[in-house]
Amino acid sequence: MIRHFTPIRRLLRRFRRKEDGTASIEILFMLLPFMILFLSAYEGGMVSTRHVMLERGVDLAVRDVRIGRLKDPTHALLKKQICNYASIIPECLENLQLEMVRMDVRNWSTKLDGPIKCVDRALNVQPAVQFSNGQNNELMVLQVCSLFDPVAATSGWGQYTLSEKIPKKSGGAYALVASSAFVMEPFQ
Repeated sequence: MIRHFTPIRRLLRRFRRKEDGTASIEILFMLLPFMILFLSAYEGGMVSTRHVMLERGVDLAVRDVRIGRLKDPTHALLKKQICNYASIIPECLENLQLEMVRMDVRNWSTKLDGPIKCVDRALNVQPAVQFSNGQNNELMVLQVCSLFDPVAATSGWGQYTLSEKIPKKSGGAYALVASSAFVMEPFQ
């Protein structure tokens, strides 16, 4: 019986002595951490860029409402205006949720406490949100939530971007939130 295993022993001994391919094994061990680092950096850059553009879009759209360029804005019109300004956000109109409420300056209470209302991708029809237009000299608060799918889902960013206030019904998407408070300027 020992004779049957001698060719296998010789083959294993020869394999152990050869040093072909040792550099490729080291590269494989180093490639995975570098790829994870690269994908995480890329994903972080995309999250930051899209968040900056969302903030910019909200600021410019709120400016249009505040100075009267958008008279009596509707939910759909304000959403379209934000998406026009924040052009880098993919599928913006489908993944953007707005909530705008009047606030009393003398009796400050945050009507937007609780979970941030983002698009629920599990539902075909989204539930109604608070959206009321302000009159001259009224304080308004606008809260915007935008979802987008990660570029590299395994990079690890997704688990850190969803906070306690954002419901976990986003289907694995990132949720970016922007808020703005403004006073409606008196205009004719």
